[in-house]
Amino acid sequence: MTSQLANKTEAWSARFSEPVAAIVQRYTASVGFDKRLAFADIAGSLAHADMLAAQGIISADDEAAIRRGMAQIKSEIEAGQFEWKVELEDVHLNIEARLTALIGDAGKRLHTGRSRNDQVATDIRLWLRGEIDAITDTLKALQHALVALAEQQADTILPGFTHLQVAQPVSFGHHLLAYVEMFGRDAERMADCRARVNRLPLGAAALAGTSYPIDRERVARALGFEGVSQNSLDAVSDRDFAIEFTAAAALVMMHISRFSEELILWMNQSVGFIDLADRFCTGSSIMPQKKNPDVPELARGKTGRVTGHLMGLLTLMKGQPLTYNKDNQEDKEPLFDTVDTLLDTLRIFVDLVPGIRVKPAAMRAAALRGHATATDLADWLVKQGMAFRDAHELVAHAVRHADSLGVDLSALTLAQLREVVPQATDAVLPLLTLEGSVAARNHLGGTAPVQVRAQVARWKAQLA
Repeated sequence: MTSQLANKTEAWSARFSEPVAAIVQRYTASVGFDKRLAFADIAGSLAHADMLAAQGIISADDEAAIRRGMAQIKSEIEAGQFEWKVELEDVHLNIEARLTALIGDAGKRLHTGRSRNDQVATDIRLWLRGEIDAITDTLKALQHALVALAEQQADTILPGFTHLQVAQPVSFGHHLLAYVEMFGRDAERMADCRARVNRLPLGAAALAGTSYPIDRERVARALGFEGVSQNSLDAVSDRDFAIEFTAAAALVMMHISRFSEELILWMNQSVGFIDLADRFCTGSSIMPQKKNPDVPELARGKTGRVTGHLMGLLTLMKGQPLTYNKDNQEDKEPLFDTVDTLLDTLRIFVDLVPGIRVKPAAMRAAALRGHATATDLADWLVKQGMAFRDAHELVAHAVRHADSLGVDLSALTLAQLREVVPQATDAVLPLLTLEGSVAARNHLGGTAPVQVRAQVARWKAQLA
């Protein structure tokens, strides 16, 4: 029987009377994509072997042999010399088969007290934990880049929009810091998600636990897990941690997409607020004058890709009864692609932001169209004792008067302004300038340059 089993490629093949069809092998195999879990699989196996030896379930000699074999397998994978076999289905069986070939029966004993069900759940969590750390670090780098640009542009004024119509003047630095805040919340969500990812499923075995005297807490400590899954059925069957991560990733990409949309708009020649470095743009195959913002456009498009992965994972899980089902093989490709897409996008934007060339004159000219300081005139009237609704109505008439003269509200002379607003005095004119309007918002969270610099200092300290 031993020799017969040694010739089998599947871990379960003795139960069946005929081999798996070639097309079924290809259809069910996951090694083409889950081999990226190899190092997590090796780390989990080593911690499992250490625990088995400490509990007297395998011998110390077996554990030593497993360590030697795994070290060689890791070297082979790193050197690109490991032979991945589709007929062995997945990363776990490929590594186990190679280990057994290297060290004999000790390799077969490694799987004592565990199943591929808790093994893969552990591998994914180990791998994802490291990717979350990389994403968090890259989010921080992007925030650094935005903070640096915001500090340079604290005094630069552009129109703030609502409904894509000129609303009020704001500091460009203040505008950039809005994205710093968004990415800060994204980092918080990643940290929250990481805590739930970082719980050990190993020890749940196939679904009910194991009869061996295992020490799950020892394995958790060895692998740096903060806790142990408390229910074996839940441990092997749910992928809510992957869904939660993908949801957090989708939010990051949504923020990237909003920023991308603004970069595309600002770079348009009709707006002309910024230019992007050539390395982030492409040209046209027939129009030699074109400079297209391809990176922001593609990031905007890839946001839909990540959102699609979130919907796919939710749909994957919604109809599954407890516990593990083969459906869950489909969790990896969307998860892997989400991580790759998000990390690549963030890394590109870390480089893109410092290359943004700001055009303050164009921003200022745009802010002087649309009567952006009208609210300042209303506020001044309220401070003189007028009810806000009355002030609002009066300023609306002033705006119409400016339109009839073909000038912005801020360009009216005192005499012209008093034709509609007889209460106006010389004191109001400085408040209707762009600088006066922006400087007046001098409170926590406001757009005054002094507040922008305070927020820059806060973020520098927080990101240090």
